[in-house]
Amino acid sequence: MARDESSIGCVGRLIVGTRGGDGPGEVLIKIRGGSEAFLAWSDKPLPEGATVLVIDSRGARAVDVIEWEDALGESPRIPGLPLLRR
Repeated sequence: MARDESSIGCVGRLIVGTRGGDGPGEVLIKIRGGSEAFLAWSDKPLPEGATVLVIDSRGARAVDVIEWEDALGESPRIPGLPLLRR
């Protein structure tokens, strides 16, 4: 399957934690006017509920992610993600 370039740069929430090199998790991202789930691969394990940034597409609804903290508060609001008080 072709790479999904539109997923790159999206911010999402892990609905299943990643296991680093041992296996993927699952991320929910807002894309194409809705929310879609993708397999999420990361270099290091990330916990369920972590906010992540999609940095690459592997095709076949699989993406590479990194942990993401939006210091400026400009990332899109993700339904179900609690707001952090600063």
